[in-house]
Formats: sequence, C-alpha cells, structure tokens
Amino acid sequence: MSVHIVAFGNEREAFSEENQQPSLIWTYLGRSALISETESSLLLNSASHVGNPVFTEYQARVFGNVRLVVHDCPLWDIFDSDWYTSRNLISGADIIVIKYSVNDKSSFQGIKDIYVPMIKKALNHCSIPVVISAVGARKNEVPCTCPLCTSDRRSCVTTSEGIQLAKDLGATYLELHTLNDFYIGKYFGGVLEYFMIQCLNQKTSEKMKRRKKPHKCHGVKPPHLEQPEKMPILKGEASHYDSDLHNLLFCCQCVDVIFCSEDLRNVGEAHKIILCSVSHVFMLLFNVKSPADIQDSSVIRTAQTLFAVNNEAVFPVSSRGSPCNPPVRVIVKDSFFCSCLSDILHFIYSGAFQWELLEEEIKKKLKDSGEVEQVLEKVKCILKTPGRVNNSKDCRIYQTKRPLQICNTSLRLFFNTPVLADVLFKIQGATVPAHRAVLVARCEVMAAMFNGNYIEANSVLVPVYGVSKDTFLSFLEYLYTDSCCPASILQAMSLLICAEMYQVSRLQHICELYIITQLQSMPTRELASTSLSVVGLLRKAKFHNSDCLSTWLLHFIATNYLIFSQKPEFQDLSVEERNFIEMHRWPSNMYLKQLADYRNYIHSQKCHCTVM
Repeated sequence: MSVHIVAFGNEREAFSEENQQPSLIWTYLGRSALISETESSLLLNSASHVGNPVFTEYQARVFGNVRLVVHDCPLWDIFDSDWYTSRNLISGADIIVIKYSVNDKSSFQGIKDIYVPMIKKALNHCSIPVVISAVGARKNEVPCTCPLCTSDRRSCVTTSEGIQLAKDLGATYLELHTLNDFYIGKYFGGVLEYFMIQCLNQKTSEKMKRRKKPHKCHGVKPPHLEQPEKMPILKGEASHYDSDLHNLLFCCQCVDVIFCSEDLRNVGEAHKIILCSVSHVFMLLFNVKSPADIQDSSVIRTAQTLFAVNNEAVFPVSSRGSPCNPPVRVIVKDSFFCSCLSDILHFIYSGAFQWELLEEEIKKKLKDSGEVEQVLEKVKCILKTPGRVNNSKDCRIYQTKRPLQICNTSLRLFFNTPVLADVLFKIQGATVPAHRAVLVARCEVMAAMFNGNYIEANSVLVPVYGVSKDTFLSFLEYLYTDSCCPASILQAMSLLICAEMYQVSRLQHICELYIITQLQSMPTRELASTSLSVVGLLRKAKFHNSDCLSTWLLHFIATNYLIFSQKPEFQDLSVEERNFIEMHRWPSNMYLKQLADYRNYIHSQKCHCTVM
C-alpha cells in the first residue's frame, strides 16, 4: 500500500533572506511522529539545471508500513515547460497540496489566474482531495485573519482571497502563520493524515472488491431465476362527461323548460337540473330555493327582472318531456338576452368555462358594444355566487379550469335527493330519486329505456333487479359526478357488473383498474391468507365480458403460482385456464426441478452455499 502526495508552489517569500529555511513538506516529514525512513532526491528535466531542480522527491514510511511518496514542486514553471510531466503527477496523485506565501501577491495572482485552471483541467472531475496552504504572517504588527480586513490587501494575500480560491477548486483551506509544531504537526499534519487515512480506506475497499469472487461449489452454479412475465397493461378510457351533457342540449330529450320571448315565441329548450346546477337564479326561479335561502338582492333582482314563469300555459306531455313534470314556460323579458339565448345555453351546458367564446358569439349577433356588455353582465349575474362580487376576471378563470367543473361538482348536490326528481327507482324495498335528464345524457341504455317504447318511458316508479341498493347508488353517483370510489374489491366487482348491465364502459374500466391496483398492493402473506377468491373474480369477469380484467387475473394467478396452487379454488379452473397458467407460471416447473437438484447436490457434497 502506498500514498502519493504532490505539492505545488513556493511558500517562501520572494527576495527573502530566509529562502534557505526548510520547506513546508520537509518540515512536516521531519517533525511528524508518524513518518519514518525519510529519503529525498532532486529530480530534473531537460529544461532545468542542477541549481534549479524541477521537483524534489521524498520517500518515507507512514503508519508503520505504508509507503509515502511526496513530489514537492516549488516552481510553477513545470506547467509551462513540461505539461506532460505535470499532468502525470496530478493524475497519479492521491492528495494535492498547493502552497503560497501570504506576502507574495503577484505569485498568488499567477496561481489563481493561470495554474489553478490548468490543475482543474488535469483533474477532470476526479475526486482527489486538495489542500491549499497559505504560509506566513502578513507584514503588519498583528497578523490579520479577518476575511473583511483590507488593511494589507494591496501587498498581501487576504484570507478571503484564499478562501475564494479554495471554493473555486473545491479544496480545504489552511493558514499557517509559522512553521512551528502546532501549525505543522497538529494543523497541517492533522488534515494531511486525515486524507491519507481516507485514501488508504478507499484503496483497501477497492482491493477487497477485486479479490472477492463468487463462491463455487465444485464448479456447480445455482439455477438462474428468470423474472416473471410482464403483466398486461390496462388503458383507461378518457372522460366524456362534458360532451354527454352538452349533447343533451342538442337531442332535447327529457325537456322540462321552454324559453319564450315576450311574444310567446319559442327560443330555446332546456332542463331544470342542468340550469340549477350552475345558477342560483334558476334555483330561485324554479323554487329550488327561496329568497330567504339566497339572501342576495342582486340574484333575486336578476331572477325577477330577466325571467318570468308562465304558469297558465298548458303543454301536452310529449315523448321528449317527463311524464310527471310537463315542460314549464319561462318568458325572457330582455330582448337582447333573448336573441343570444341559444349561445348562452351552449355556454351553460358546456360547463360555463368558455367565456371568450361566448363573448365572440354575442358580438356577432349584437353589433352595439353597449348591448354586448349589457348581455354579458346579465350572464355574470346568472352565474354569480350569492354573497360574492363577480367580475369578468372570475368568468375568464373558467377557461383555465377543466370543462364542466361547475356541473360535475354542482350536480352532486342533486344526487339522491327528491329536489327536481322526476323518476324513482325501487330497489330492495327502498326508493332512490333521480333525474331523467342526467340519466339519459350519461347512459345510453337508460336513454333508450326512457325514450323508447318501454313501460319505463311513461312510469315514475321504475323497479331495479339484479343489484344491491348500495351498488346502484354508487352507479348513480358516477353518472352524476363522473367519479367513484369503491370501498373494497368485492364492491368494485359488483359495480363493474352493474356498469356492464347498463353498458357504461368507462365505469367498467375504472372498476377494473381499482381491482388490479388493490390486488397488486397486497403483500404475499396477505395474498396467501385472504379469503377473497381471485378465481371467483376471474369467473365473474369472464361472465360479464370484462376481457381485460380476466386476462390480467390469469397472469396474476400464474405469477403467484406457488400461492394459488395451494388454494382449494385452484381446482375450479377450467382445463384451458389451467393450461394457460401452467405455461406462464412463475417460477417455472423447470426452475424448481433444477433448484431441487442443486440443493441435493450441495447437501451431498457437504458444501456451504452462500446463495442458499
């Protein structure tokens, strides 16, 4: 083992009478109690002469038997005259020491500007420790070590300059005011010996790694366990909540609001549930809330001055309307607002987030800027939250939000409540209120059921069979809010079956992903002890056409073969399923056989195996 130190620079002052005093390196080697058998020799290169050696080489013993080699280069000219030698010295060094005199400002400036960049280039990001030693006492009566002191800044190298140089090089900075036992032995020597110990530890560790070889038992290697096959990836389906509700405006199914001009000309059709989900003005207009509940005079004033409900008009119940709630006629009192009503309804049904698009459409119909501003102000009043001042900035913020953020949060307020409900589902002896408009918009099966030649189209009470009340409530909650959160794997499977029954594919995918996530997060011990039947989940997934989930469950059983093969339910698998699992099982049958043979061989040879 050896340690190689390279020292650059002259710590003696220029033109000093004490130039013959021992150098920092020689003083350390002579005084350190850890150093023994010190030898020195002067080494020259082709450009030097005997009186001016390029560097001095010291060889000694440290820590008893560790060889210490030190190259002390007092002249920086070696970087100019022999770059190859200087680069080799740096690349072979374990520790680098840079020395300078605090009273030789010009030499320090050359080190900083010329030679330190060359050292950094030669190191090339190597993690070699560097020690910068500032030697000598500054030419003042009291040596100043304060980084902020500028009394000797012109002629001397300040502490702050030395520290900055150390930072640039990533080095350790030391100030040695004199070469006595304290500064040399404990201060400089302590730092140098610390780095020598770190260097020896690193070399020992690398040596052990090189020596370390895998233990072989008579040339027989343990079998290699391959990684299990990658599980099938299930891709989720993007939400179409926004388009579902927006399409409701186009198809005009389950209409229960007809807007009219003051001359009773029809100008638009809509749905109470959608209008009330975005506006307290419509809640007040359709008696969902009373003026006492609103407690905002501007909202009450908007409802009274902009709209009027005509209760005298009687409309025949059409197939587009609800059998229990015939359409109500709402007269729009403002002619400008009435002319732009179709665009305003599109804005509301799209979630009230495309404010700039609404502005453009209104400007196309109303050329006068005053009229445009008047209509936009009325829209702001309709969207206003009671007790809060709305401005155009609030409306423009809707653009940056997710489409229909207002509807999918506000429709939750009407979930499982009789307010505005026009259908009751009878399930397990209980009734669940709902709104046909939301059901028709979000579920094609219900759209056909309520608008076709079925008995449910003209019935208020609709029986539901085959699912539990809790599962059906979770299904309705998804239709209203576009989100669901099953409480367990079994509930998610029940919800998946309900979604398949009503052909809501995105909800099926959400339930599939939930089941997969929960099974993947189960620890092996829990998977082995759980009463949950994964084979039973596989049966249900196949029966209800959940092909992605059934394929994933087969791979899951194969990947955890050693667990599931011990369960009684494993016998319920079909021949085709068992053949698939045997083909993709992990670990493979061949590996288990090789492992058993290897164990038998190890025990027969009485050889200790580090792998087993």
